[in-house]
Amino acid sequence: MSLDLAPVLAHLDADRPAALERLKDFLRIPSISTDPARKGDVRAAAQWTVEDLRSMGFNAALHDTQGHPMVVAHADGPAPDSPRVLFYGHYDVQPADPLELWESPPFEPQLLKGPLGERIVARGAVDDKGQVMTFLEACRAWHKVHGVLPCAVTVFLEGEEESGSPSFLPFLQSNGESLKADVCVVSDTGMWDVETPAITTRLRGLVYLDVTIHGPSRDLHSGMYGGAVPNPCDVIAGIIGQMHDAERRVTIPGFYDGLEMPTASTLASWKSLPDTEAEFLGDIGLREGFGERGFSLLERVWARPTLEVNGFSGGYTGPGAKTVIGAHANAKISCRLVAGQDPAAIEAAVKAFILSRLPAGCRMECHCHGANPAIQVREASQFLEAAERGLARVFGRPAFRIGTGGSIPAVGMISSVLGMDTLLVGFGLDDDRVHSPNEKFEVTCFANGSRSHASILAEIGSLRA
Repeated sequence: MSLDLAPVLAHLDADRPAALERLKDFLRIPSISTDPARKGDVRAAAQWTVEDLRSMGFNAALHDTQGHPMVVAHADGPAPDSPRVLFYGHYDVQPADPLELWESPPFEPQLLKGPLGERIVARGAVDDKGQVMTFLEACRAWHKVHGVLPCAVTVFLEGEEESGSPSFLPFLQSNGESLKADVCVVSDTGMWDVETPAITTRLRGLVYLDVTIHGPSRDLHSGMYGGAVPNPCDVIAGIIGQMHDAERRVTIPGFYDGLEMPTASTLASWKSLPDTEAEFLGDIGLREGFGERGFSLLERVWARPTLEVNGFSGGYTGPGAKTVIGAHANAKISCRLVAGQDPAAIEAAVKAFILSRLPAGCRMECHCHGANPAIQVREASQFLEAAERGLARVFGRPAFRIGTGGSIPAVGMISSVLGMDTLLVGFGLDDDRVHSPNEKFEVTCFANGSRSHASILAEIGSLRA
């Protein structure tokens, strides 16, 4: 059966005002997964997606977990041998703090004018409710126009992505059979620019450690005890200072074990991309880059592992002076990993590095908030090529194959547990203020994202034997 894409795209264009109203309804639900007080709202957002999926012909259900619920929905394709696409996304959002920096209430979505036209402003506008709605709107249009999708589709949405996905792996392992597909497609990343689509083929993994060094049994007077007892602030700062050498390489033994370098063709394609280093730095008020020597900006953020301290606390941090040796000091340390690295081995190596440098009288307490692998899409994937054709049809130009320095833990788990390629086809822009006040999603990106997913589904459907 051959299904025409043109009327589907026309329907998406005509239905855009209604699609934006549906997105607003979704954004009004304050589904903050990290806030226990919002548990009911998180569930309400899950149920909202279930009802929406059912309205477009999916067999959709809400599945309870020890945390927030999962949503799984299935729709058949036009033939028994139709390829199946697994769409993954998340319906939970980050907290809106600091509220005083929002120009409009975070859960009262607004359509506002911007340099690129209208934009929708709300918490979750681009991460990830707006992007989830791009593929839901594509499916809705196919169902409305043809009564069937061009290929089989499973939608899998979670409500804990912003809080570490603690229920995700157990659910994946217990329900893997119902989630099997030929390829996974995720919209939680960005474009190259508003006119140029991108497919993220490299996604860094993440190990996040919360490390506390305990010293004396209580805070001590620094005049009476200074120089005679270990100071946890000094200890942890000194250890952190040993984690990089003068070349900005991580010094932890085994940190680079198994690392897979980009191919020569991949490096050549990155060198052909427009030079964005000045723009990349200028937006954050810096003029010169900083990082591992011998590598370009894109290599550093897409293909090299890193170790960063994300927070540091200990002793007295209030106003004025208080001369104490604090009993404890804490550091939050994240390691971004690339293909070939073993998250469990990296976690163990960082812990061992710290433990081996603790002075007598100190002990370490460490909590891991996640250890997730990186992913790398095969360059010869027929589904990657199909997605590129679908994007080119909508944008009139080829999509760039890019990497990203960020991490989506669920994506690595999907790839490793379900054994399928994952295509990250996102429609966000660098200035969308993800996780910040006044988060936004350009309406043109929302529209092109919906059209792109409709086109990609058509291309994948054409792969049917």
